[in-house]
Amino acid sequence: MSKGINMAALKNSTSNRPLDGICDFYNGKTLFITGCTGFMGKVLLEKLLRSCPGVAKIYLLIRPKKGQEAQERLQQLVCSPLFDTIRKERPMDLHKLLPIEGDITQPELNIGPSDRAVLERTVNVVFHSAATVKFDEKLKLSVTINMLGTQRLVELCKRMHQLEALVHVSTAYCNCDRYEVKETIYPPPIGPAQVVSLVEALDEDLVDSLTGELIGKRPNTYTFTKALAESWLKDNKGDLPLVVIRPSIVLSSINEPLKGWVDNWNGPTGIIAAAGKGLFRTMLCDPNKIADLVPVDMVINLMIVSAWRIAHSPSKEILVYNCCTGMRKPIKWKDFVHLCFKYSRKHPVMDVSFYPAGSVTSHRYVNNVRKYLLHWLPAYVVDTVVRIWGGKPILLRIQDKLDKAAVCLEYFATNEWRFDDENVRQLALTLSESDREEFCFDVAKIDWNNYLENYVLGIRRFIFKEDASTLPKARRQVSRLYWTYKITQVLSVLCIWHFLALRYAPLRRLWSNALRLLLHIARMLPFI
Repeated sequence: MSKGINMAALKNSTSNRPLDGICDFYNGKTLFITGCTGFMGKVLLEKLLRSCPGVAKIYLLIRPKKGQEAQERLQQLVCSPLFDTIRKERPMDLHKLLPIEGDITQPELNIGPSDRAVLERTVNVVFHSAATVKFDEKLKLSVTINMLGTQRLVELCKRMHQLEALVHVSTAYCNCDRYEVKETIYPPPIGPAQVVSLVEALDEDLVDSLTGELIGKRPNTYTFTKALAESWLKDNKGDLPLVVIRPSIVLSSINEPLKGWVDNWNGPTGIIAAAGKGLFRTMLCDPNKIADLVPVDMVINLMIVSAWRIAHSPSKEILVYNCCTGMRKPIKWKDFVHLCFKYSRKHPVMDVSFYPAGSVTSHRYVNNVRKYLLHWLPAYVVDTVVRIWGGKPILLRIQDKLDKAAVCLEYFATNEWRFDDENVRQLALTLSESDREEFCFDVAKIDWNNYLENYVLGIRRFIFKEDASTLPKARRQVSRLYWTYKITQVLSVLCIWHFLALRYAPLRRLWSNALRLLLHIARMLPFI
């Protein structure tokens, strides 16, 4: 898709006729959402209910899980703090949510015939955000969910008589094998049909052994299968009114409905949460590279607006939107890490193990030394003491999980990309002032200081479930740990210096003179 085609379509549509407001567009519409129980899906659901009150019905594809039926999982979902405003102000709107039992990994999405008939007859807008976001997922399962699941959804959408928009959520990193990523779909080195044939024909162990060769320059199966899904969509979308949203690294909400809301440990969040506990202090990362991070509510607003846009201006080409911050509001990894540690100390969690401090380095050897000294050694010592006292050691197990999470992030923290976002900018120009405010996706408005402070507070409140009333006690604890941390640093330096002084005569003389000077000052102090 060329940028010229996109821009021409946008200009022609705005000049020919005025567009309805976004809320007006959703009045009376029936929606279908996959991935509604995931992080982004929940925010999408809440935003649609709150800002588009005229929505008629929202069908939700929900897989039964752990003995819970779809209806039970839906009830659990809407009990989240995320839906507090809806429950208090418009509780009847929750009745618009209708669970459809199904499974993205199964043929026909495992949706029953009667439910399929309802969807085919009534749905106007589809949001497809169901995916496995595990970077280290096995290729077979990743293909099944991210690739085949998308194919099955498209087959269903082609039978929807009233469909006006299909929004597919991808990732900005599906093209991480190239430095500059435009808002277009690039062909993968291996065709989707070939990969599907291999995965279906071979057993899982053989697929695992071939994974590295298949994904090529991409770092994981997630980015690889997302690229495959985009390529398949380009060749098989037919006449579907399709848009693709590509967010970068999605973090907590910046504004809506709760500042700092986050409910999972994925991506940097788990690392920052562990750093706040004092359990994580070093990571392989290029401090001067741009960290392309984006608030979840801005991604959701872009999704809602993009559906409105494609419904008003159908296009034969797939419209792609890179939802990223690196071009318009960049922040470097060193600044992100510094601010997260700063606010983790200002708003500490309870039961911190060690004083929250640390840094990043682009040198693998230095990072490995730091890991052994600052992560593994303390964990081994503490677990040994706990085992001696008859307790259950857990720190080594925690460090193992953190180490795997850090390895998954290394590729993104040591590289940098230029994600073109011209389509996103042009889309914003088509909005009225009120819609631009209600459905804001202008990343240039992000204040990183304020946002990351709320991010850390959100981790404290929503991940660790700690009330604001516990902050004074937590701060006192961190203050004590601070002095312990400083005293330990001084003693460590003195021990190292003493060890060196014993081996080298010039250092030994310097060390002796320093000690004499300190003793002399100590004798003088009472008389000053």
